[in-house]
Amino acid sequence: MHDDTDLSERIFTVQEANEALAEVRPIAERMVEARRALAETTARIEAVQVKVAGNGGDLSPQEVQELYDRAGHEALEVAGCVEAITDLGVQVKDLDQGLVDFPARFGEEDVLLCWHVGEDEIRYWHGADEGFSGRKPL
Repeated sequence: MHDDTDLSERIFTVQEANEALAEVRPIAERMVEARRALAETTARIEAVQVKVAGNGGDLSPQEVQELYDRAGHEALEVAGCVEAITDLGVQVKDLDQGLVDFPARFGEEDVLLCWHVGEDEIRYWHGADEGFSGRKPL
């Protein structure tokens, strides 16, 4: 039997969102770490490209290929984490800080419960058309 439930349209209560953090938190932490590693690898690739554009130095083709392979692996890890979080009905807003939003409803208003890596529980919300800067305490 096919389940037609669309998790991208899931609406969370504050309690449900906090309970979902048990699953979301480790994925978001992996996402932030993979994004940080990807940024570092990308910076190393850029440094190599500058070096190659100069005189090439003593770079080995194997070293360059390893950097590209590492960047590809890290990018796949980030994408996999984003997909896993999205599959839970949660929106990824910022890869670097692990910022995610849980769709919710206060009365008739659609809102987003806001959390990022490092926070122990959901304590903030903002309107659906507002961003992180519009966060308000619950």
